[in-house]
Amino acid sequence: MNGLLAQVLVLSLTAMFNPSLLAALTVMMLLPSPKRLMLGYLLGAYLTSITLGLVIVFSLGSSASSTAKNTISPTEDIIVGVIVLVVAVVLATGRDAGFQERRRTKKEAKLKAREEAGKPTESLPLRLLGKGDPKVTFAVGVVLSFPGASYLTALDKIAKDKPGTTQTVLLVVTFCLIQLLLLEVPLLGYVFAPDETAGRVAAFRSWMGRKGRTVAVLGAFLIGGWLVLKGLINVS
Repeated sequence: MNGLLAQVLVLSLTAMFNPSLLAALTVMMLLPSPKRLMLGYLLGAYLTSITLGLVIVFSLGSSASSTAKNTISPTEDIIVGVIVLVVAVVLATGRDAGFQERRRTKKEAKLKAREEAGKPTESLPLRLLGKGDPKVTFAVGVVLSFPGASYLTALDKIAKDKPGTTQTVLLVVTFCLIQLLLLEVPLLGYVFAPDETAGRVAAFRSWMGRKGRTVAVLGAFLIGGWLVLKGLINVS
C-alpha cells in the first residue's frame, strides 16, 4: 500500500502542472471576483475528476486482470519508464528546440491568420472564462478536468493493486486534491490573505516561466526511473 501511495503521489504531482488549469487560473486571476470564479471552476473540476476517476478505477478493477498484473504490467512499466527517461534526456539537452520552434512558428501563423480573418485567437474555454460568471467557470472546470495521462496511469495502478474499496476511494480523492493544488492554494489565500496572495501568485507564474523546463525534466527522470526500477523488480 505504501508503494502504491508513493506512485499515486508522484503521478498526482506531475498532473498538477496542467497547462489548461494554469491558463484558466491566470484568466480568472485577472477578472473581478476571482474567488467566486475559482470556486466555480474547482467544484466543476472535482465533479469530473472524482466521479470519472471512481468510475474508471472500479471498472478496471472489475475486469479479470490478475494474469496481466503478473506478466504484462512489469513490461509495460519498463517500456513506459524508458520512454519517459528518453523524453527527460531530450528536454534536458534541448534537442526538442527544433520541434518547439516549428510548433511556435506554426502557432503564430495560425493566430495571425485568425486575426486577419477577424476570428477570436483564444480557445473557447478561455473566452468563456472571460465572461466572469461562476456558473460558466463551473462548466469549464467540468470540461477541462477529464482524466489525463498521469491520472489514467494512477487509476490503472490502483485497479491492479486492488487496495480495497475505502482505500481506493481515498487514493482517487487524494489524487484529485493534489492535482488541483494550483487552484486550491490561491483560492484559500484569496479568502484569508487576498493582497499577499495576488503578489505570490504573480511571482509563482514568473518562476514557472523560468524554471518550468527544469521541473519537467526532474519529474520525468523521477517517474521514468521509478517505473523502470519497479518493472525490473517485478520481473525478477
